Amino acid sequence: MSTDKHVLVTGGAGYIGSHTVVELLEGGWKVVIMDNLRNANKESLNRVKTITNGKDFIFEEVDMCNEAAVDGLFAKYSISSVIHFAGLKAVGESNQMPIDYYDNNITGTLVILKAMKKHNVKNLVFSSSATVYGEVTTVPITEDFPLSATNPYGRTKLFIEEILRDVYRSDHSWNIVLLRYFNPVGAHPSGLLGEDPRGAPNNLTPYITQVAVGRREFVSVYGNDYKTKDGTGVRDYIHVVDLAKGHIAAVKKLDSNPGCVVYNLGTGVGYSVLEMIEAVKKVSGKEIPYKICPRRPGDIGECYADPQKAEKELGWKAQYGNAEMIRDAWNWQSKNPTGFSK
Repeated sequence: MSTDKHVLVTGGAGYIGSHTVVELLEGGWKVVIMDNLRNANKESLNRVKTITNGKDFIFEEVDMCNEAAVDGLFAKYSISSVIHFAGLKAVGESNQMPIDYYDNNITGTLVILKAMKKHNVKNLVFSSSATVYGEVTTVPITEDFPLSATNPYGRTKLFIEEILRDVYRSDHSWNIVLLRYFNPVGAHPSGLLGEDPRGAPNNLTPYITQVAVGRREFVSVYGNDYKTKDGTGVRDYIHVVDLAKGHIAAVKKLDSNPGCVVYNLGTGVGYSVLEMIEAVKKVSGKEIPYKICPRRPGDIGECYADPQKAEKELGWKAQYGNAEMIRDAWNWQSKNPTGFSK
C-alpha cells in the first residue's frame, strides 16, 4: 500500500460507501470521496470523522456523469485504485425510470473508466449485485451461475460487468474485482452511521425499522405464495460492516494482479420477510403491522449466496449473524428516527 496514493471512493457518502470509508481510514488508507449527494447526506461524512476519531479524508461533490469534473479529480489527486459505488439503485424505481438508470449508471461508469485509462489508474473494485443472477432455479448461488436480470437496475449492473470484462480483455494490465452483494442491512455498531434512504425505503429492513419507530404505518409484504418456508421471499442478508470489510479484502486483492475476478459477498443463509419482521419486533419491542400485497414484477422467491470463493481467495467471511444485523439496524434507527436529518 503506497502512502502517497489515494483510494477514490465514488458514492462514498452513501450507505455502503460511508461504511467502507470508515474501514479504509481505520486501515490506514488515504481516501478521496466523490459523491453528488443525490441519494446521500453530507452528515454521513461528519459521522465518519467522529467514528474514526478525526481521521482525515478528501470530499469532492462531483457527479460521475460530469466528464470534465471527473477528469479534473484524477488530475488533482494521486489515485492508485477506485472503489465504484456511485449509481441509482432502486429495483422498483428502475422499472419506472429505465432511461435514467441506463443513462446514469452506465454513462457515469464509462466516464470514470475513461478518466482511469487517461490517468493510468487500472485498479478497480466494482459494486455489483446478486440481481445479475436473475431468476435462479437453485440455491445457493455460486459465481459461475448463468447471468441475466429481471429489472433495469440489475441490467445496468450486468452490462457494467460485461463492459469491465471487455476492458480487461483489451488490456491485461487492468485489475478488476466484481463484488456481487446480496442484501446489505444493519448499521455501524456505534449507531452513528446507517441507512438513510431518501423518501420511502426501497430495502426491506429500513422499512421495517421505520414502521417500528413510528415513521410508517405498516410493512408491505409483496407476495406470500412463493415456494418458501412461509410463502414470503427469502434473501441472504449481510451486515453492512461485513460488506465494507469485503471491500478492504478486494482492494488488497488488487495488489496481487488478479486480472478480472468476481466474488459473492453474502452469508450463505436465507431469511424470509416474515422472519425479518419478527426479528425487528423482538429487538425493538414494538408491534410491526404488515399487509400482504401482490408480488412485484422482477422479484424472485429465494436467493442466497455460496460465499466460499470469497473466503478462499479473499480471506473474507461474514462475521455477523442476523441477530447482530437487526440489533445494529434498530440501534441506528432508534437513535436517528429521522435519519441524518435533524
